[in-house]
Amino acid sequence: MSFLTKLRCLITAGQGVTGSNISVDVLDNPIAMFSQWFEQAKNAGIVLPESLTLATATSDGKPSARVVLLKSFDDSGFIFFTNYGSRKGQELTSNPHAAMVFHWNILQRQVRIEGSIERVSEAESLAYFHSRPRGSQIGAWASSQSQEIDSRETLAEKAKEIEAKYAGQEIPLPPFWGGFKLSPHTIELWQGRADRMHDRHTFYKNASEEGTANSWTRKLLSP
Repeated sequence: MSFLTKLRCLITAGQGVTGSNISVDVLDNPIAMFSQWFEQAKNAGIVLPESLTLATATSDGKPSARVVLLKSFDDSGFIFFTNYGSRKGQELTSNPHAAMVFHWNILQRQVRIEGSIERVSEAESLAYFHSRPRGSQIGAWASSQSQEIDSRETLAEKAKEIEAKYAGQEIPLPPFWGGFKLSPHTIELWQGRADRMHDRHTFYKNASEEGTANSWTRKLLSP
């Protein structure tokens, strides 16, 4: 074992790297497993464990990726928010399929999620929008996300205009801003091992039938 690998094992305090404690072996629902791992990532002191890489593609298959924040999840899917006119918003509208990757380095864990995309309801977007700090609400109105601007000062001036317009008022939800939900059809839970014999459990969503809405087929893949 190299010095770097030994150091990695020391830093992770044995949290899955050298042992065989991957509890996915006894779970049939990968979202329940994700929930456990997500809590463990938060408890491990990882900064922004909700950060994820979101990959999208144009209608003709040209990919792009960026880091966004997960805001909520349940058995139906994983939700994040953005400007619908942004590059990712336009790509998700024209090609409603995407992939997410969570990487929690200190735990040597990675979760890959692939699925279909749909917008959340306006009511859900509104509720989340009003839970954000007022400055973030103003920023959502001020920023034409992904569009070219001539200077930082232009953006700051627009934010001042929005702030003045809604002074003393509740800021409304921008019609061009809201949430997307990724409904997964494939989820892979990857647990790193010091000997590179990593665990890769991949779950495939079964076709929906009565009583099997959350039914998954699990396969163990070679690392």
